Amino acid sequence: MNWTQHLISENTTIKSALSQLDKLAVDSIIFIVDSNHKLIASLTDGDIRRGLIRDLFLTDLAITLANKNPKKLIKESKDFFEQLIKFRENGYKVIPIVDAENRILDCINFRLRKSILPIESVIMAGGKGERLRPLTESIPKPLLIVGEKPIIEYNLDNIKKFGISKCWITINYLGDQIETFANKKTSENFEISTIVEPFSMGTIGSIKLIDNIEKDTILVCNSDLLNDVNLETFYLDFVASEADLGIVTIPYSVNVPYAVMELEDEFVLNLKEKPNFTYYSNGGIYIFKKKLLELIPENSYFTAIDFMEKILENGLKIKSYSHNGYWLDIGKLEDYQRAKSDINKLNLFHG
Repeated sequence: MNWTQHLISENTTIKSALSQLDKLAVDSIIFIVDSNHKLIASLTDGDIRRGLIRDLFLTDLAITLANKNPKKLIKESKDFFEQLIKFRENGYKVIPIVDAENRILDCINFRLRKSILPIESVIMAGGKGERLRPLTESIPKPLLIVGEKPIIEYNLDNIKKFGISKCWITINYLGDQIETFANKKTSENFEISTIVEPFSMGTIGSIKLIDNIEKDTILVCNSDLLNDVNLETFYLDFVASEADLGIVTIPYSVNVPYAVMELEDEFVLNLKEKPNFTYYSNGGIYIFKKKLLELIPENSYFTAIDFMEKILENGLKIKSYSHNGYWLDIGKLEDYQRAKSDINKLNLFHG
């Protein structure tokens, strides 16, 4: 749904406003704006009912019965996310976002979007998926169906859910199929563009081919993941840490059923009885500052590991964001079978 459907002009009649509210159905609230999109009032079904009880006519202007002092709005400011989270947690459905002049910039419908993250996104979809053959001999791995949708669409849904409005998909192997899919999924509110790798460029290298990234923060994720990572908390953790790169990590616990000895020159220094060790693996989802694009070489094969090593060599900070929810890397046939089973059991990416 286009958020501008929640806007009407100050010259709109009660009848036209009522018709617009009917189209919005469960999202039935509209905002009256002037010619400069400045918020004047808000209007609901209840406002119209109360106006008609006062013997107003359907041909009267909707502004006559609207709330001319709407206070439920989000101001574009440093505490933007605090405001947004407060409204969301208090159960509000549709909230306008306004600038310092009270002009409406956006309307967030929490039924459709959980947040509005100020970042751009990239999905890496150039791999051959060799370990999934024969399934990937004629279909690229990101387009393999899990449940009712291709794998990549779950990633796009999660990106859209957090209000990210632009996504690039880097393609190579059978890339024309992914490009056709992307063209069908792009919309007025969610722009998808494809970037063709001239050769296999690794898990990060092809980002260098994108020359028009506008925002200062970039989200990158692999196309073969099923996950329920909360991108808002991931982003806020990254910002609070003042790191240069944030990486989703997946914790793995290893229980050793015996006593473990720490040795030096074959002498025992320490003894731990049946210890538990936790290790963190790369989850294939990253957030980083746009300036780090300078570290990626031109026209080169360059992996995420290469990227992280380069960041550390330059004395920059990498922040781990440990994810304890659902995460699955669909790399092998058994992973694909598990994904098809899990998607029927878990309510992923809804709400």
